[in-house]
Order: sequence, then C-alpha cells, then structure tokens
Amino acid sequence: MYDAIVVGARCAGSPVGMLLARQGHRVLVVDRATFPSDTISTHYIQQRGLARLRDWGLLDQVIATGVPPIGHMTVSYHDIVISGFAEPINGIDVTYAPRRTELDTILVEGARAAGAEVRENYTVRELIIEDGVVVGIRGAVAGGEVTEERARIVIGADGTNSFVADAVGAETYTKVGAECFVYYTYYSGLSHTEFHSRIGAGQQIGIWPTNDDRTLVAVMRKLDAYPDFRGDVENNFLSIARDIVPEFAEELVSKGKREDRFYPMRYPDNYRRQSFGEGWALVGDAAYHKDPLTGLGISDAFDYAALLAERVHEGLTGERPMTEALADYQRERDEKSQSGFEFTCSISTLELTPQLLAVFRALGSNEEYAKDFFAMIGGGMTGEEFFAPERIAKLLGATASA
Repeated sequence: MYDAIVVGARCAGSPVGMLLARQGHRVLVVDRATFPSDTISTHYIQQRGLARLRDWGLLDQVIATGVPPIGHMTVSYHDIVISGFAEPINGIDVTYAPRRTELDTILVEGARAAGAEVRENYTVRELIIEDGVVVGIRGAVAGGEVTEERARIVIGADGTNSFVADAVGAETYTKVGAECFVYYTYYSGLSHTEFHSRIGAGQQIGIWPTNDDRTLVAVMRKLDAYPDFRGDVENNFLSIARDIVPEFAEELVSKGKREDRFYPMRYPDNYRRQSFGEGWALVGDAAYHKDPLTGLGISDAFDYAALLAERVHEGLTGERPMTEALADYQRERDEKSQSGFEFTCSISTLELTPQLLAVFRALGSNEEYAKDFFAMIGGGMTGEEFFAPERIAKLLGATASA
C-alpha cells in the first residue's frame, strides 16, 4: 500500500513524487518511457523554475550537462524590439533551456534518490475505483504481468492526453482555442547564444541555445496554414526566418547545419481541468495547459507540483481533510496562473490588442520598464503587478514625454 501513486515522471510527476518521498511518504512513480527519453518541448526554464531546481538540489546537475546560460533576451513584434534581461530573481541571474533527455532524467533520478519507487516502461491499464473513490492502478512493465497497486491518492501527471483525467472524467472548465502550430529543430554552427522570440505578420520564430552546442530554432504560424506548411516544411521554415530576422536566416543557410528532423507541435486548446476528486488529483499539463509561445510550461509544472505536494502532505498526515486540501491546491493554482494564462492566450494569437501594442511600443524605448517586463516573464513579478493601471500609466506617460 502506497501513500501516493504518480502516473507520469516528467516535469510535474517526478517533482511531486520526490517532494512527497522527502516528507517520508511511500510513493510509486510510473511512466511509459524509459529514461533518458525525449519529448516535445520548448525546453526553456525561467528564473523561478531554476530557483525551484536549486532549492531541490538539482540545478547543479542541470548546469553540469553543459547547457549554456542565457543572459539576454530579445522579444519583438514587427518593428518593435524589446531587449534586455531581468534583475536576479530569487538569486538566479540567468536562464537555461536544457534538452528533455537531460532534464527529465535528472528529475527521475531525483525522485529515486528521495526514496520514491520509480517504474519505467510501465503502462497503466486501469484505475481501480471503489464506491466512487480512486484507490489504485492496474498496469504492467512492457512484456510483464499486470499487477495491482493501491494508494491513498493517485496523481495524474501524464500530460495533455492524460489517462488519469480521462478515467475519472475530469471536466474542462476553462478553454481558449489554440491559434497556431509549431515546428522546431536543432542546428549546429550558429553564433546565437541569446534568447529570441520574434513575431512577424501572422508568424513567429524562436531561437535559443541548448545542449551539445545546438541551437533550438522554432517557427510558429496560424493553424489555417498547417496543410500547406507541412507540404514543404524546410522551405517554409526558412521563409519565416527570412521574413522576420533575415540576418539570422542568412547565418542559418551559410553556417548552420540541421542536426535533427523537424518536430511538429499541433497542440490542444488552452484549458484548465477539474484537478481533484475522491482519491485523485491532476498536475502539470494533465491539469492545466497553455500555448507554448511564452515557454511557461516547465516552470509552471515545477511550481504547481510543489504546491500539490504540500497539499497532499496535509491530507496524508491528517492535518486537514484531503478533499479540502486539494480544493485549495486547485484554487491557488488558478489564482497564481491567471495572469500568465491570460497573457499567453492573448499574445499567442500573434496579433496584439491595441492596449498591448501601446505597451510594447513603450517598452521598446524604455530600458528600465523592459527589465520589469522580463521580470514578469521570469517570474519575479506577477502579471497583475506589471499590468497594474498605475504602472502602465507611468510607462506610457514616460514614453510620451521622452
């Protein structure tokens, strides 16, 4: 009998399993993958996410993989360019974008080191539900015999197509339609060591360094262009680079060497699902998902895995009723993620509202306020704080009088 079973061992599952195990709970973490294992991802971890890794004792391992630090960011919208970086956030003055083969393995091993039992190459076939309460799982390691494992709570950390969410009938209560699709790949031979997110007319390109002297290059277009785009991915990919950052496109062609295939991301709608019930909870993309344009997914997974672990601990120890603790988890997650969710849904249309356009224009000519913008992106300031009416009024007024 386990205290908790966690289904899914990546950016949300391994941390919640690790944190519960560190608090003395008996934890089983299962995943269909065998690690190291890759997965579709933006790779990017903001300062707040790195602070989590540091506090968990895992950041040095990530840095040791050789992933280069990022200390400067450029965000643009047509002719508006916002350039700079946030002041240190929780003592973190750079960001990183590690390959998931590296990051997820470190997280899995962190869960193991904490005392959690981790079963890789394991598929959950069924949730055990008795009198409306989830009490365990049935599943097997590939080629092995199906076994039954029971726990006081089963946590689904198994992504957007969550088996656990489907099995319990978790309802979606917030949904904003997806606007775009992404293709990305990796190049060697490029000089870019900074973070770029550049938006043009109905399209975007992202550029940032990752492990093994590779640069991740991603392009985004509106969904209606998907059928034509996939008919000639490479030329369409380069066309977006030429349209938005022609100097980079030239380097891509003359010096770059593509080292991998093109990875498509035709992701689901932005949503929030009911994330708890009798004997179960959801975390990570299983619970809450948004467009990858702002790259908040990994850091959010860390933050809300930590929050869920705190609330589950309260329920397991009898400090408060489990259902009450889990309801607080969902409420607090929704409150803390609201500004990031709204900003992501707005900017991922690749068309700024008049108000946001005015803000971007002002930021492009105001270095100090640009630092605040990057602080919001990095997690040192909430969206509510950054977009507070008095702050925006000062920004727009300072720009008008300059």
